[in-house]
Amino acid sequence: MRDSAAASENDYAGLVRHATLAASSHNTQPWKFKIEPNRIAIFPDLSRRCPAVDPDDHHLYASLGCAAENLLVAAQAAGLKGRYSYDASASHVRIDFEEVPPFRSALFEAIPRRQCSRTVYDGSSLSSGQLREIEEAGGGSGVSVMLLTDDRKKEQVAEYVAAGNTAQFGDAAWAEELKSWIRFNARDAARTGDGLYGPAMGSPDVPRWLGKLFMRFAFSAKRQNSKDMRHIRSSAAIAVLFSEADDIPHWIEAGRCYERLALQATASGLRTAFINQPVEVPALRTQFARFLGIGNRRPDLIVRIGRGPEMPRSLRRPVEEVLV
Repeated sequence: MRDSAAASENDYAGLVRHATLAASSHNTQPWKFKIEPNRIAIFPDLSRRCPAVDPDDHHLYASLGCAAENLLVAAQAAGLKGRYSYDASASHVRIDFEEVPPFRSALFEAIPRRQCSRTVYDGSSLSSGQLREIEEAGGGSGVSVMLLTDDRKKEQVAEYVAAGNTAQFGDAAWAEELKSWIRFNARDAARTGDGLYGPAMGSPDVPRWLGKLFMRFAFSAKRQNSKDMRHIRSSAAIAVLFSEADDIPHWIEAGRCYERLALQATASGLRTAFINQPVEVPALRTQFARFLGIGNRRPDLIVRIGRGPEMPRSLRRPVEEVLV
């Protein structure tokens, strides 16, 4: 496809770099990429599982979908049409390429700017055109998106988030797992290239011992509920992505749909952030589905959308660390 195999590998490594800028649960980056002739395969990195918050690996496979969507968008800009498939025998994604005229879309330009902005938004509403674009971007094969803009509905979502926080903060294993992925300062974040960078969540850059001490005394459902309530009330819309079937292919597809939605929002000058607590607690997930009126379909991801400031960014590992 290119002048030499080396050139092809270099081109494909650039695509992998764009893929690694995708969202992932706790910024665990639970993926491995294998570059082959005319193909990139994406494998789950099970060493980066989060069994407390994600016992069935739903978020892990959704993260693979996020990376796959970034890769497909970046390939288009590089003059490659990607054909996506899922290999159930090895639970991995394959993207096969053929050359086409390059096209740099608004979604491609948004890849390095997309971030989970965990902060208060300005409360302003979105236009019907913006809502339509986000809804169209978030739909996929067996995955739908529901946008909630009514204040009463947002308050109800906030109540489910608060119930999720109460359940999770009462789980010692969940708390320890979350702490293990927090990078309290820039030095720790640079050393690992992963995890949740404290300032990206609105916390100060502090030594790890001080951050852990603060979490010991100030880490509570009550504080988190107050923060999440402010964040949700300041948002213009809440997007809920839900699937027709509760299986790995649909989890991956939900991740692809989220990534498109987030890139479209970013291209429109908007911010997004996950508020996944109601779908992470199994008992609440069933209640939340009933509240949404989606029957036995699984609510996969919950995202708030609005206008707000850019936040510090969590880092990514170098490409060579995610290649196999």
